[in-house]
Amino acid sequence: MAGTAPHDRVRARASAVRRAVRQATEPARLLLVVKTALAVGLAWLVAPHMPGVVDEYPYYAPLGALISMYPTLMGSVRSGLQTVLGLAAGIGLATLVILTVGPNWWTIPVVVGLAVLISGTGWFGSGREYVPIAALFVLIIGGQDADDYSLGYLVQTAVGVTIGLLVNVLIAPAPLTAQAAARVDAFRAQLATHLHDIGDAVSASWPPEKDQWAGDAAALAETTRGIRMALADAEDSRRGNPRALLTRACPSDTWAEMDALDAITHHIRDISDAIADTIWERRAALALDAALPEPLTVACHAVADALAFGADDSSEAHLARGRAARALRHLLETVDDRTIEVRRSMGPGVLTAMHLRRILILARPVPGVDESDE
Repeated sequence: MAGTAPHDRVRARASAVRRAVRQATEPARLLLVVKTALAVGLAWLVAPHMPGVVDEYPYYAPLGALISMYPTLMGSVRSGLQTVLGLAAGIGLATLVILTVGPNWWTIPVVVGLAVLISGTGWFGSGREYVPIAALFVLIIGGQDADDYSLGYLVQTAVGVTIGLLVNVLIAPAPLTAQAAARVDAFRAQLATHLHDIGDAVSASWPPEKDQWAGDAAALAETTRGIRMALADAEDSRRGNPRALLTRACPSDTWAEMDALDAITHHIRDISDAIADTIWERRAALALDAALPEPLTVACHAVADALAFGADDSSEAHLARGRAARALRHLLETVDDRTIEVRRSMGPGVLTAMHLRRILILARPVPGVDESDE
């Protein structure tokens, strides 16, 4: 297969830039921007009015508000509490040094090293970085006023975290369920397109002009990981979110669909690798029987059409599944006949037929329903 042309790399980078800009300007992200700015502003407004010596350290309140702002309510709660816990641990370590040997050239690095060690336990989550930071700040910046500094640092940060949480509750973010489901639907369409491309490549003159499908096969696994992270974020966005009560989405259904698509991805990758090996005569290449390209192409297109319908239960979807079942049955019969005639079973046609059968089964919206009778 020919190497990636320079204009292809430029196009890929431009596409990545556009995708990054699109992600940064999504409505949910813009709402987070506004809420973060509001929380930071309110924290800075409230901080100077705190009682006692705490008001001498107002700059930590906006930091606390910034730390607590996450796209999801539960993410904000976790981040805020973990940060305060991390600060308390770091301040506690620094206080032990101040009450004993005092900060000097050897106790400071020892305490920071110990704080880094403790932060690696996993107890502090996203607040783990603040364990050594708090210890270092108290020992170096606190100086003779370490007690007042520690109190101001911890309380003002907690005030900022509280304000951030209040803003996030009062302006609750929309659950991310719909966006995650849309990504699953788009991935299903992507897999169907990939199968169509393979079908075209099998029946085209070799090497085919369109070869992007062969390179994209390896990227499918990375796509599934990204979608699973989006589904996890969507599930997290519903916890404690009053706006989630207004939606009827069922995250478990989306997870089940993604599990099926994940399995389909593995089958498509195997098909892609086997066909690409044969087309470009790689070391693992096996010859494709001359009688198989036509039924194999028809089966790929038919299964891709059925896959694209997903859970659609319309008459068109049922007809597509029926066509796919018949095309696949014809392919399997051709494979069986040719196996007997040439007395050889190994080849990309056999492998593709097996994977297409599994894909069609996984693509069915209702497990156990036999579409082959339609």
